[in-house]
Amino acid sequence: MTADAEPLGTLPPQPAGVPWPTAAWPEAEAGPPGLDGLLDRAFTGVLERTRAVVVVHAGRLVASRYGADDGPGTLLPSWSMAKSVLQLLLGALVGDGLLDPDGPAGLPAWSAPGDPRAAITVADLLRMRDGLDFAEDYVDGDTSDAIAMLFGDGHRDVAAYAAARPLAAPPGERFSYSSGTTNLLSAVAARCLGPATSVDGFLTDRILGPIGASSAVPGVDEAGTWVASSFLDMTAPDFARVGLLALRGGVWDGRRLVHEGWVDRGRRPQATDPTNGVRYGEHWWVLDDGRGTFAALGYDGQILALCPANDTIVLRLGSLGADDGPKLRAWALEVVGAFDG
Repeated sequence: MTADAEPLGTLPPQPAGVPWPTAAWPEAEAGPPGLDGLLDRAFTGVLERTRAVVVVHAGRLVASRYGADDGPGTLLPSWSMAKSVLQLLLGALVGDGLLDPDGPAGLPAWSAPGDPRAAITVADLLRMRDGLDFAEDYVDGDTSDAIAMLFGDGHRDVAAYAAARPLAAPPGERFSYSSGTTNLLSAVAARCLGPATSVDGFLTDRILGPIGASSAVPGVDEAGTWVASSFLDMTAPDFARVGLLALRGGVWDGRRLVHEGWVDRGRRPQATDPTNGVRYGEHWWVLDDGRGTFAALGYDGQILALCPANDTIVLRLGSLGADDGPKLRAWALEVVGAFDG
């Protein structure tokens, strides 16, 4: 834990008598005062392009609302929320003894004698401290490595594109948020599994299938790599199921799906992103609201906020203005705070 980090707090267990939502979400009788007004705000003003909102408290669905053209069965994009789902998948590999999270990444592209990138560890990748020169820009296609990797020259083999980037800083020293880094971790997962098991198949069999997230469609490139930086379509109720798995520390209905302590590791702050001022753990964002809330965030206004202190999940999917991320996060934390006391 960094010196100025607040205590993590304990992840809450599923309350006694509350069914797990593997088949259907159990519903709460009512939400707290003021919740309806907060949900109204999710579809007006800067948040007016919301497509789905789901609120869960103590394992029960409290509220869900959808845009005019969407519903609980609509597949919606994750964008970078998929990064946090990959973190859970890697936790399953750690639990199986297939991945050393502090060992070398071991990618073949860096195996030449004297290649300084061979020093990059899995932990460096998880913390966005690999040191690779990668421009994470979503506007300027002439300079953006993210755009080139996802939609340009690199889209057929995203991991190869990212692995070919040179170092801009020594591994472990500099935080720089990068979608290329996540796709390298997807390639690391593929090496752990071997050719007989695909990463997207493992994701379905070991993480999403057991929790009932049957709608998931992972985006896979032509080389067979799950593009875990950006591409995982699911319904809003299934995204909320992923949130519940993380909030329960990787346990689902008595079965441990993710290595013990792995979610805690992911939500422990490691750096502050200079572009947005939000702290980052290992493929999870840390919102520093005094409740231990951590989140998966995605481009264009996706947020899955998880609050251990009052056992609340807030999901919002849709579109958003480029400079409105702070307002979205503030709204999500207002919803979280409605369940205090």
